[in-house]
Amino acid sequence: MKWVRQFMIIVLFTFLGEVLRVLIPVTIPAGIYGMLLLFFCLCCHIVKLENVEHVADFFIEILPLCFIPAGVGLMTKWEQFRTLLLPIIVAVFAITALVLFVSGYTTQFFVGRKKRKVAEHE
Repeated sequence: MKWVRQFMIIVLFTFLGEVLRVLIPVTIPAGIYGMLLLFFCLCCHIVKLENVEHVADFFIEILPLCFIPAGVGLMTKWEQFRTLLLPIIVAVFAITALVLFVSGYTTQFFVGRKKRKVAEHE
């Protein structure tokens, strides 16, 4: 019964996300609205983590299965996809390098800032 209750809580937030998608004239997926609502309610302790934890863990465990249909869809369009393969690979590596670069410098900035604050207080 615990699993059913937890699942219904998640379904409720999914439904509320759908309602917000209809009411708010911005092209944001309903799932994003639902996740933000659930996150807000978890942060404000409106919903306790124990009330959704087991079902959320289950969903995370089966998440890779959700990508199988997308992978099969790519395989059926291989001829069209093959011409774009090189630009996609280049873009993936370039974006990965950019993310690593920006993340590294951002981390160094904040670590250096923290060290300066500690040195000022001593």
